[in-house]
Amino acid sequence: MQILVTGGAGFLGSHLCESFISQGHSVICVDNLISGSLTNIQHLLPDSKFQFINEDVSNGFKVNEDVDYVLHFASPASPIDYYKFPIETLKVGSSGTLNTLDLAREKKATFLLASTSEVYGDPFQNPQKEDYWGNVNPVGPRSVYDEAKRFSEALTMAYHRHYGIDTKIARIFNTYGPGMRSDDGRAIPTLVTQALKSKPLTIFGDGSQTRSFCYVSDLIEGINKLILSDISWPINLGNSEELTILKLAQKILELTGAESGLIFEPLPENDPKQRRPDLSKAMKDLGWSPSVDLTQGLAETIKWFRKSAN
Repeated sequence: MQILVTGGAGFLGSHLCESFISQGHSVICVDNLISGSLTNIQHLLPDSKFQFINEDVSNGFKVNEDVDYVLHFASPASPIDYYKFPIETLKVGSSGTLNTLDLAREKKATFLLASTSEVYGDPFQNPQKEDYWGNVNPVGPRSVYDEAKRFSEALTMAYHRHYGIDTKIARIFNTYGPGMRSDDGRAIPTLVTQALKSKPLTIFGDGSQTRSFCYVSDLIEGINKLILSDISWPINLGNSEELTILKLAQKILELTGAESGLIFEPLPENDPKQRRPDLSKAMKDLGWSPSVDLTQGLAETIKWFRKSAN
């Protein structure tokens, strides 16, 4: 198959490109490198089945080849990035999604949108089910990402209903693993990097807010299953093992052997207090559930960060 991945030089996108190449598919990776990096796909560039296009999908782009699948992963995905690039984040969620949907329509390809658990905002429901409409502040600082993804979901479903395009929507919960930038601002790379440098670990608020972390190989398996399914409605992909950020920090200190202390900073505005997916639909409809536990996944991630620092 010929698969196009926007944002293919980013953390998740590059893992997807690697997965598809390993399965024998041809991959077209499109990325403007705002938050992605050529380092993530350097090992794929010599492969004749891999093609890299340096383009901003928000401005439109041309693909001459036939395409079987279009996976839209382009977007800044961490607070530090979408706070830095708020307009670009909104554009890639609107114009970028429109352009990639038009491409899928033109090529008669299956379209998959990488959405996010952030569409649930700071939820009143825990765990979050796909039929929960969320609690999002539409004008807060996080809205540039939250609302961009909510709009891209609406646009995807409109194309599905109006044009009959085969569409998928993956609501991706916190994912981690090798390949993350140490400075991307998300919890695990930040805390691991601080621990490995013997610096105090930064905790926002009192650390009682919860997250559920999915190891990247599990997420990639879920995406692979989703694109081959007949599911058009949004589906949660993540890990339902919930823990506080304080316990996460303590776990990282334990695994790294660091003797760093903790420092506490104010909780960012509209930062979700709870985040845990209900995976009932993924388990029932995809036959998928995560298999890598947090200790194993963190150990692999810490190993990668140690090696990258050398």
